[in-house]
Amino acid sequence: MVYVDVILPVPLPGLFTYAVPPDLEDMAQEGCRVCVPFGTKKKTTGLIARRHHEPPTDTTFIVKEIVEVIDNASVILPSQLSLWQWISDYYLCTIGEVFKAALPAKLKRGKMHTSRSAQEQRYLLTEELQLPTLSVAQERALKDIRQQWTCLPVCLLHGVTSSGKTEIYIHLIAEAISRGKQVLYLLPEIVLTTQLTDRLRSVFGDHLGVYHSKFSDSQRAEIWQRQLSQQPYDIIVGVRSSIFLPYKRLGLVIVDEEHEVNFKQQDPAPRYNARNVAILMAARAGAQTLLGTATPAFESYYNARLGKYGLVQLKERFGHVQLPDIEVVDIHELRRKRLMQGPFSPQLMEAIQTALTNHEQVILFQNRRGYAPQMQCHICGWVPRCPHCDVPLTLHKRTGRMTCHYCGYTSEIPQQCPACENPDLRGKGFGTERIEDDLASLFPEARIARMDLDTTRSRADYEQVIDDFASHRTDILVGTQMVTKGLDFEHVSVVGILSADTQLNQPDFRAYEHTFQMLAQVAGRAGRRQQQGRVLLQTMSASVPLILQVVKNDYEAMYQEQMIERRNFSYPPFTRMIMVYFKHRNSATVDALSREAAMLLRNSFGTRILGPDDPPVPRIQNLFIRRIILKLEPAISLTHVRQCLWDTRTTLLSNHLYASAHIYFDVDPL
Repeated sequence: MVYVDVILPVPLPGLFTYAVPPDLEDMAQEGCRVCVPFGTKKKTTGLIARRHHEPPTDTTFIVKEIVEVIDNASVILPSQLSLWQWISDYYLCTIGEVFKAALPAKLKRGKMHTSRSAQEQRYLLTEELQLPTLSVAQERALKDIRQQWTCLPVCLLHGVTSSGKTEIYIHLIAEAISRGKQVLYLLPEIVLTTQLTDRLRSVFGDHLGVYHSKFSDSQRAEIWQRQLSQQPYDIIVGVRSSIFLPYKRLGLVIVDEEHEVNFKQQDPAPRYNARNVAILMAARAGAQTLLGTATPAFESYYNARLGKYGLVQLKERFGHVQLPDIEVVDIHELRRKRLMQGPFSPQLMEAIQTALTNHEQVILFQNRRGYAPQMQCHICGWVPRCPHCDVPLTLHKRTGRMTCHYCGYTSEIPQQCPACENPDLRGKGFGTERIEDDLASLFPEARIARMDLDTTRSRADYEQVIDDFASHRTDILVGTQMVTKGLDFEHVSVVGILSADTQLNQPDFRAYEHTFQMLAQVAGRAGRRQQQGRVLLQTMSASVPLILQVVKNDYEAMYQEQMIERRNFSYPPFTRMIMVYFKHRNSATVDALSREAAMLLRNSFGTRILGPDDPPVPRIQNLFIRRIILKLEPAISLTHVRQCLWDTRTTLLSNHLYASAHIYFDVDPL
């Protein structure tokens, strides 16, 4: 009898063994999808991971038969299956969760049809690709990268904003293609693929494929199929999910803006870091990896300083354009003197007006969407909150609703305070929507656009906002963190950072690192061509050392200062961290569960366990949340750690009091 071990897209550990009917034995090969019974009446699509002749040792249940073999050939490569298993082991999730995240939904439902475009596409390699001309500094960096790769497979390119890193990438991509290799070009945000794709396509033409979640499911399934064909794309540009595509001859991985937290998947599982997975994937394929950024992640810079990664620095902007002049505006003092016009200082107002007069463009950064982060009764201080999450509701004036940005709950704006019946309810703080409205009143002649999650719901929305700004059909662009990612606009002379303190005050040991990265990146959008740009950095914390480090673009000083603190308090990169999360609908139950878990884990890990405590938002979607932090020295065996964590989870969930609880792990959290 032939048996197959099948991966199912469910959050249950292990593989599921099925018998193969005689008439399907020839078709049921490893890597093929199968339709199998699961549960009492349900059928689902799984993937054959192993074919064998060993009946299950547990004779207490009946082995069911597969119903259908969907494919006549494997839909994944052996290297992909091996990578899935590594992700499952390292990030403490089930391989079924990895399978669910990796395959486009269409490939988990039915047959894969051959696309005409993939069949008819001629595979032509242009004999001479058109390489942009490099500056002396870029040529030197390119040579140094090649030299670093002779000794180390991973190299960090630390180049200031607008130093021309993309042109270096293009040269390296062309070299890889000429050797018959494939390239994965990873980006942290869909918005970046929109601007970059045209640039790369003008050089590489039809060798380029793009892969991200804004494409339809059919489009993503077609790209997957194309990568399995004899005519795969030579270059894939995509966000973190593109690491799951098939690559038969991977030769180069580029991780642009490698510091970005968006490379880390948060929910649902697998909670993987695409940058780190890409490095491993490249190493297994014998490929080279280039990490590029103006503001390296501490872990990457630490590895480079240790000699684990190569390090190449590019310290001057292309064309000898100076880095922007950053002016710190102390809005604490201006508010005291009543000189602020809403969120705008007099200095910022003057800079915007000058830019408009000179037919230049302006970017304004505020990391809050909506009209106001919350509403508040002016008399008693009542604040409307989400009934399902422990957060205030955000006011969205255009829709006339208040919205929870965690669970999506919406409510009408109340006519009066339910606590004191006062009708004077006011928006507190400034979101991008309110800033857009205020700008329209202050600068009626300006053409204003907004880029945040509310205005870029679709791929077309992204492309329209960026195209309008790049074509100078927009004068002022207001945005959230989207505008901090390596966008390149020629006519931006002024960048306004409306509140530099938003992330600085977060209860997170990475707050200074992330704030420096965010501020330096958004400042780098100014003056990227012929003239020096101007940045107005508004802050309530003008005396904080980090602000001066941003002004001087002194990454090294910030890094050294923060690394002393991290070493003293045993934080990454000097330790490894794992967060253990507990969720339950009853607050008392999750308290008891987390305390019992901490007691069990301390038996194995002692003082390496911190907590339990509340995360910044202790209730989301009616589930109360607690967490435990596990700090591990680098030398400790992770195999032992993972087994202890899984065993503890199994023990706790076997208790009927906790059977409906959720326990999950976040490895290397950001």
